[in-house]
Amino acid sequence: MAKPKILIADDEKPTRDAMARILSTSCECLTAPDAELAMKLVNEHPDLALLLTDYKMPGENGVSLIKRAKAANPSLACILITAFGEIELAVEAMKEGADDFITKPITDLAQMEQRVKKALEKHALSRKVAELQQKVDEQSGIETFTGKSPAMEKVYRLIRQAAKANANVLVEGPSGTGKELVAKALHDLSPRASGPFVAVECAALSPTLIESELFGHEKGAFTGADRTKVGKFEAASGGTLFLDEITEIDLATQVKLLRALESRTIQRVGGNEDIRVDFRLVAATNRDLAAYVREGKFREDLYYRLNVIDIHLPALKDRPGDIALLVSRFIKEFSAANGNNVTGIDAKAIKALEDYPWPGNVRQLRNVVEKMCVLSAGGKLTLDDVPVEITSTLPATSSGNAATPVATQATLAETEKDTILRVLAECGNNKSQAAIKLGISRRTLHRKLNEWRSA
Repeated sequence: MAKPKILIADDEKPTRDAMARILSTSCECLTAPDAELAMKLVNEHPDLALLLTDYKMPGENGVSLIKRAKAANPSLACILITAFGEIELAVEAMKEGADDFITKPITDLAQMEQRVKKALEKHALSRKVAELQQKVDEQSGIETFTGKSPAMEKVYRLIRQAAKANANVLVEGPSGTGKELVAKALHDLSPRASGPFVAVECAALSPTLIESELFGHEKGAFTGADRTKVGKFEAASGGTLFLDEITEIDLATQVKLLRALESRTIQRVGGNEDIRVDFRLVAATNRDLAAYVREGKFREDLYYRLNVIDIHLPALKDRPGDIALLVSRFIKEFSAANGNNVTGIDAKAIKALEDYPWPGNVRQLRNVVEKMCVLSAGGKLTLDDVPVEITSTLPATSSGNAATPVATQATLAETEKDTILRVLAECGNNKSQAAIKLGISRRTLHRKLNEWRSA
């Protein structure tokens, strides 16, 4: 294991050399006769763990040096060396970021080594915390998104602005565009980030279960309720509650949801007690919620309560310029996960992916890139690695196939429909298999089929 690197700044050569000799058994020691050279070494060595500096030096003093060094390297541990009786200087140094001070003449060498060791341990802990925080930051907030298109830049701006507030947010967009990622980013960037993030997939719950799931129930409230259950509103108290597919909540439960939003209280099923809950609500839908209101399928008053801030996620086909960025990110992810050293993707393969309509949006693209990485022998992905369900829908200029091209004038909607129907036929009309192959949910597949039947 490498020795920690320390810097000793002192204008008296015998003193700094003696200290370097003593500490060199456990540290790699650099020395400087003044603050100017010391600061140069601080900038040249970002892995520097400790600055040990005398107060009185030609030019800049030790307290000023510590202030500048900490600004350049916040995790750097600093110890000031002062003359006996200069405690007020030590206090000033501590205010500027010093971790400790030592008075001279230094006669107790063992104590000096112990205090250096303690400062180095503090530095190591500080670096570890910073590294962990960086990993957390990389996995949360805006960092979870990829894309530089104007549509996505608008989404990023709205997330940053909305995160600061406590207002309800409605996230709209097609399936697979990342609505839950938006909700998680709003939570991670908000003052509620240390609280819970609770997600509810409303479409997965029947009308008889959703009320109990959201509000909880008391013991004996209904057959099988053998104990009291805390609902999602209570579980999310102090944090964020994310309700996905909000249109799947029945009208009777919508009334209770409206009451919870207005009063910030809920009642468990079978209970009479008002329970105060502190939550921030983010709701999402892949439907036209305003149309649902007009059709009487969704309460108008609840719609306005939810739609305080509206964030619309674009379909992937509306931001083709982001596909290369997304593919690059997914290749890094899946190459590392599968250990097959995929190094990138060539231009023809990217062109094929950019020309595809992506009915399943980013979720489908991610699944396709994972498949390509898993089946690849390594190196750069090529057009041959692109699944046939993608290349078979493309014109000859994209696929490189000399066969009769698909009509280039076909709209994206028509291409999407042709793709879904073809994959469904290939799967023997098995909707679950087709949805998996397409990278979309079974519910989305059913909805599209129903839309085409009624058209």
